[in-house]
Amino acid sequence: MAWFYSALLYLLLPLMLLRLQWRGIKSPAYRQRWQERLACYPPNSTTTTHIWFHAVSVGEAEALFPLVQQLQARHPSLSLLVTCTTPTGSARIKAVLGNSVMHVYLPYDTPDAVQRFIRHFNPQLAVIVETEIWPNLFHACARHCVPLYIINARLSEKSARGYQKLSALIKPALLPISGIAAQSDEDAKRYASIGVPVERLQTVGNIKFDVSIPTTVIEQGQLLKRQLFSGRFVWLCASTHADEELVLLKIYQSLKASAIPELLIVLVPRHPERFAAVNKIAGQLGLDTVLRTSSTPCGAATDVYLADTMGELKMLYAACDVAFVGGSLVPKGGHNILEPTAVGVPVLFGPFMDNFKDIAKGILQAEAAIQCQEPVELTAAIAGLYAAPLQRRLMVEQGKQFLQGNRGALERISQLLEQGLPLP
Repeated sequence: MAWFYSALLYLLLPLMLLRLQWRGIKSPAYRQRWQERLACYPPNSTTTTHIWFHAVSVGEAEALFPLVQQLQARHPSLSLLVTCTTPTGSARIKAVLGNSVMHVYLPYDTPDAVQRFIRHFNPQLAVIVETEIWPNLFHACARHCVPLYIINARLSEKSARGYQKLSALIKPALLPISGIAAQSDEDAKRYASIGVPVERLQTVGNIKFDVSIPTTVIEQGQLLKRQLFSGRFVWLCASTHADEELVLLKIYQSLKASAIPELLIVLVPRHPERFAAVNKIAGQLGLDTVLRTSSTPCGAATDVYLADTMGELKMLYAACDVAFVGGSLVPKGGHNILEPTAVGVPVLFGPFMDNFKDIAKGILQAEAAIQCQEPVELTAAIAGLYAAPLQRRLMVEQGKQFLQGNRGALERISQLLEQGLPLP
């Protein structure tokens, strides 16, 4: 099975490279640094890495940052490598960690590419964030005697069933894993069901609960609200996807006309290549739009504030009155609802929260968020929160209690990694 998987990857490799070029038409970053996808690096640049972390994209990278920063503070001489697979993830890694870590894209999972990658960076410990399983990469770690951990690990029922159908490929790939730090007991059981030995599994909680929002970020958001959004009730829609913005903008029009005359909608699309498309949608609806990059204050006639920048979401949460987290009105699995909770904002989300199922269940039980199954429910929820400032404050307080009661995974994972590495 492994040889068939590798042969298929080699056959598809030209198409994967062409896909990078195609996506690069709208987002040039996709066609840049393509050599890293093949693990082709400058000659005479090999190094030794104490810990290599892989976070596939923005969400995983954001969860990883506190762990990296804690390890750097405790062990300043650590040599760290952080990989990802998307330009947006790469941009966040560079913005947050800068030159304190090495950073490249993770290569495609072909045998020769992963061998070059391992030989070039020579990691002493490999750490994969959340769900990534790459058979050839994992085998390469085993051949080079690199201990391998999956942290903040989660596995949905759907993914587990898919892996079970490919057990001839997946089960051998899981054997080299030194340990899995699962988010929940259910996740641990699913990993066991696809072939991970029980003794290598432990439940440590979700590192995303350990999110810490700097006071300076909250102060910047509050200043932005005073300077640009003065007198407006601000509804922020974060990490939105295609087919969500049109629905959200129509809800805005309805609320503006019937219930909240001072309403302003702030849109933060998930992917930067969609900024222009979202701006066009707003224009087609006849809505007056201000772009974040224009630094223009919102006047009384402004309908939409489009955040066409990256890395400012936490600050923008602090500038709003109510937040809706996207990827949940369409079947994308949702996005992180703990960040706005940590900032101190009432949170709403849609029906599709497969990627955050346990968090969504817990925060709803804590009455710290509102889930809306249909657009009409979202409309009613925003109108209700606008009319009930005490409820907004109660949701914020219950949200912070919910976060506090679930912290601790960061320290547990940090100790796990420190035990597995001969630290400098």
